[in-house]
Amino acid sequence: MTALAGTGTLTRLALRRDRLAIPLWALVTGGLVASGPGSLEGLYGTAAARAELAASMTANSSMRSLYGPVFSDSLGGLVAWRFGTFAAVLAAVASLIVVVRHTREEEETGRQELLSAGAVGRRAPLTSALLAALTVNAATALLIVAGLAGQGLAGALALGLAVGGTGMVFATVAALAAQLTESARLAKGIAGGVLGLAFALRAAGDSGDASGDSVLTWLSPVGWAGNVRAYGGERWWVLLLIAAAVLVQTVLAYGLAARRDVGASFLATRPGPAAGRLSGAGALALRLQRGALAGWGTGFLLGGLVFGGMAEGAAEIVGENEKAREIFERMGGQTALTDAFLATMVSLFGMLASLYAVGAVLRAHGEETSGRAEPLLAGSLGRLRWAAGHLLPAYAGSALILLAAGLGLSLGHGGSHGPVLGAALAQLPAVWTLAGVATLLWGAVPRAAAAGWGAAGLCLALGWIGPALDLPQALLDVSPFAHLPKLPGPGAAWGPVLALTALAAALTAAGLAALRRRDLQV
Repeated sequence: MTALAGTGTLTRLALRRDRLAIPLWALVTGGLVASGPGSLEGLYGTAAARAELAASMTANSSMRSLYGPVFSDSLGGLVAWRFGTFAAVLAAVASLIVVVRHTREEEETGRQELLSAGAVGRRAPLTSALLAALTVNAATALLIVAGLAGQGLAGALALGLAVGGTGMVFATVAALAAQLTESARLAKGIAGGVLGLAFALRAAGDSGDASGDSVLTWLSPVGWAGNVRAYGGERWWVLLLIAAAVLVQTVLAYGLAARRDVGASFLATRPGPAAGRLSGAGALALRLQRGALAGWGTGFLLGGLVFGGMAEGAAEIVGENEKAREIFERMGGQTALTDAFLATMVSLFGMLASLYAVGAVLRAHGEETSGRAEPLLAGSLGRLRWAAGHLLPAYAGSALILLAAGLGLSLGHGGSHGPVLGAALAQLPAVWTLAGVATLLWGAVPRAAAAGWGAAGLCLALGWIGPALDLPQALLDVSPFAHLPKLPGPGAAWGPVLALTALAAALTAAGLAALRRRDLQV
């Protein structure tokens, strides 16, 4: 038991540090699923309408690749189909972030070495991180069960365990990644890459096989969550497969952790060249962020190709259901359903691009708090030049990844490129506004800089599920994306675009002015 000494203390510390993030992740994921019965019942209020929807979705390979097959036309079965896959992905993302944050990130900053100097066992840090991930997944599962119990307790329990179990699978994937590399960012990238591959395998398998029993689907942990078949004749034995994966990966992670020193890794860090080739602060910032930019750009291009190929089937997706058509028009803003679908996808990519922009801005905050910025600023390099070097990948990079999304949508749709590329670039003022909020927080209140993630996440939640829940327009207007013209389509109003661009510039200028006046944070 000495190897686990201090586990309770470290777990309490992890839960205290994530006292806002863990409840928020659980509420967003669990609340998304729990809201499903109300929204779907309003759209498909009769058994005949639900049966028609299930039949059309089963016959649509694009929809199967996105959501998976429909295993039941009951209200609970449609909720599991519509929200189950995305809830599993959200749980996986939350889990890998939590585990890497409390393992490799602690080692990278040197805090784990200080903690390990006390009465802390070798396995305590990893155990506490996995317990923190278990907390967020258990809370998410409980919210799902509570929200869907009225549709049938067995199905609700199956879906809750499938979502929470998928989260734990990727928590242990992240635990393995944290042993392999010295960088927290690379550990998150490895775990995120595995998650992306799992989603792609499931999408490819389900698009070609409506039964859900494709070999590719069974190779994916995300596919396992769907094959639990909540409300569709539950396959409880699939949960044993999820539990086995968690157990095996946990054992491997503990085995690797026992064979390395604190701060060390199994993948050696490649040394840089003997002579430097970077020409300035901007080149250094671009070098630090080029991997993230390439990953986001590739993901947006591939995602655009997938969603673009679904555009012509938008009418088939909603059929003759006027309420479903109204939701697409609220999100996309156009009477023509294909244009509304494309506008909705462009808006979704814009909201996701804001996450990249905020992350790129806060990379500069990480350079400051880690102490790496201080040696640079001790010389002739000024703060504004240094900060501008990091803001350039945030602002220009968000334009590049949106262009990649627009190109993918237009290629997948097969229409003219100009309108869709223009629609993608029209999202930039809102993206830059959220980047400006992050810049202002970093410059003026650096300890609250992480709240920039909260602003971007709130806008994503409002834009994603707000129209489906029929939230008041006043609440939807909190997001800058609600004020943008809904393109492609006619009748665009460019006044809000100019206003948001000016607001983004003002927020960024205020953040840089505050950064120039304050002391560095260490």
